[in-house]
Amino acid sequence: MFFLFLWFIQTTQAQESVIWNSQSKNSAESMPVGGGDIGLNLWVEKGAVYLYLSRSGTFDENNTLLKLGRVKLKFSSNPFDGKTFKQELVLKDGYAQINGSKIKIKVWVDVFNPVVHLEIKSNQKIITEASYESWRYEDRITKGKENNQNSYKWAPQGIVKTTKDEIAFKNNGVQFFHKNKAETVFDVAVKQQGLEDRKAGLFNPLKNLVFGGLMQGKNMIPAGNEDGTYLNTPFKSWKLKSKSPSQSQEITIALNTSKADIQNWEQELKAIKTNSNQKNSLKWWNDYWQTSFIYINSNNEAANQSSKNYQLFRYMLGCNAFGKYPTKFNGGLFTYDPQLIDSTLKYTPDFRNWGGGTHTAQNQRLVYWPMLKSGDFEMMKPQFDFYLDLLKNVEIRTEAAWGHDGASFTEQLENFGLPNPAEYGWKRPADYNKGMEYNAWLEYEWDTVLEFCMMILETERYAGNNIEKYIPLIESSLTFFKEHYTYLSKQRGAKALDANGHLVFYPGSAAETYKMAYNSTSTIAALKTVVERLIQHPTLTQNKKAEWMEMLKTIPPISFREFNGKPTIAPAKLWERINNTESPQLYPVYPWGIYGIGKPGLDTAINTFKYDTDVLKFRSHIGWKQDNIFAARLGLTDEAAKFTTEKLKDSGRRFSAFWGPGFDWTPDHNWGGSGMIGMQEMLMQVDGKKIYLFPAWPKEWNVHFKLHAPYQTTIEGKLKDGKLTDLKVFPEARKADLINKMIE
Repeated sequence: MFFLFLWFIQTTQAQESVIWNSQSKNSAESMPVGGGDIGLNLWVEKGAVYLYLSRSGTFDENNTLLKLGRVKLKFSSNPFDGKTFKQELVLKDGYAQINGSKIKIKVWVDVFNPVVHLEIKSNQKIITEASYESWRYEDRITKGKENNQNSYKWAPQGIVKTTKDEIAFKNNGVQFFHKNKAETVFDVAVKQQGLEDRKAGLFNPLKNLVFGGLMQGKNMIPAGNEDGTYLNTPFKSWKLKSKSPSQSQEITIALNTSKADIQNWEQELKAIKTNSNQKNSLKWWNDYWQTSFIYINSNNEAANQSSKNYQLFRYMLGCNAFGKYPTKFNGGLFTYDPQLIDSTLKYTPDFRNWGGGTHTAQNQRLVYWPMLKSGDFEMMKPQFDFYLDLLKNVEIRTEAAWGHDGASFTEQLENFGLPNPAEYGWKRPADYNKGMEYNAWLEYEWDTVLEFCMMILETERYAGNNIEKYIPLIESSLTFFKEHYTYLSKQRGAKALDANGHLVFYPGSAAETYKMAYNSTSTIAALKTVVERLIQHPTLTQNKKAEWMEMLKTIPPISFREFNGKPTIAPAKLWERINNTESPQLYPVYPWGIYGIGKPGLDTAINTFKYDTDVLKFRSHIGWKQDNIFAARLGLTDEAAKFTTEKLKDSGRRFSAFWGPGFDWTPDHNWGGSGMIGMQEMLMQVDGKKIYLFPAWPKEWNVHFKLHAPYQTTIEGKLKDGKLTDLKVFPEARKADLINKMIE
């Protein structure tokens, strides 16, 4: 009995708190706390408690994802002057607590209402001082690399300015907000890309946007302003102070983002606080951890560490469950002062590399694919709605540029659906087509949207979701390829199809790597898989099914090449140059699942992984690299374990899941997402109704897991010394579809 109890305790280790027993040096040693769509970086430095405020969707007129400021707590007597210090992220309940010898500070975010709560309890009466600190107390010109935080990047057209916030004492609190200026980067991009005659019909998410909040404390009053500098960034503070010494103090920070005028915005803000309570938030987090988990308890410390960091990264994803916008691959809600990542970047805490409102699809997809097997279907909605909201703009852009139907979603996509202005290019040949990006990395890359289309289709199969509203998005994304490559073929000659009746995908792109490609493998695999799945959609009319079946016939086959006399999957039929270090020749393995365990051609796919010289040259665990996922999908246990543990090992930062910057920024969320996917695929893979357990799992890695599979199925079990125990399958009838690869 004792052994069984010990096994239970050990297998739930990943839900244990993250505990620090000393203060932090600076914001790089901060701890993520959040909920709903709010992220906080929390740390204690020199006896003061700090937190950065972030929220989904706070884009300024330049499309920087602005932080909402910094809060600092100080006390009349130092509560951390003794040996007792403990900062704890209580993972299962989603909040943080800081304990000193004389004080307890609880920090939590309401999952269902945008309110941050700071609850302070002391064993003696103290004065609490809460400062709202802002580096945006005046206009700030952004120069050089600092513009990487916005949509102008390296090509600003004139002066780029981050305009000041409005900050003032109000209702015994501090009210702060940023109101976007009349002209935004949307207007600049529309003019640049020749769409001014269609501007009135385009969706502009930046126009009239107001975001900010109100910090108040019970029995606290304004206590003046102060100037200061944190690291290299000057700031101004607005201070609140307790009216009189007290043993308890509550501070709330209510946040609001809307397009209301200021008066109505203030009324909305006032209403937000009234419904806030922790009970519902605790239940949400408790349910979240019961939905899915992977707890490893083995003699392999790297495996145990990977399991712990899998859970910590999933916590960060859970902090944007209900965001208006998807979790950004380049830092999510938890970026901090950039000079602590790169000492040359002495910019404000608003900085992140690769932009705020710019979404790079190849990176974003890796944040969202793992949510299928973890059962976090509601969290996928912001990413799906992002594309759906932009559909009309993208269709207008397509028609304006080429005169045909379909949605041309570019790889680097602004939150208003147009290509990033810098990537689109300001110095373009006079006769260059206005629909094209003049960019060596991004040209002709339109196929990543199909991965999000596939995720949408999969949520119907996994969770039984109604996806009707997304069908136009899927159909328009497919239509673009049919229409555009027919259009290009007819420009070149009299025939739209090749001699075999296939579309000619030229010029194309295999990820950002194989450029000016002819019949890119990643494009062909995507189109084939999504069209086949769309045809199976139950509400599709017979006419629509016939239309898509006709398109399916026109998709060309995947190309192959040899290495050492062994057949491998080629990245394309032909290409002109290599521009990056992705391995799209393995995309038919993942995400598209054309090759894999139990399927024809597995040996060819394994040859590609083992012998393709480009694949070998590009191999890595860093950032968005997918080698751990490919190895798992191919059943290569040793390689999958090696790359997954390298990817999910401790980051080297105080919070062990703050990876990066990799190719992007810190914390690198596509690094964490690809690590999650790899571990899931090692444990469980699905093919139609088949469910393969442990297809690439080391038998010595004891694990307790719960994952989701298609047809509203959950699988929970324990592997101990290579033997599966405590198997729970819901619905039970799906047990018949399980194939345990551990016993083969």
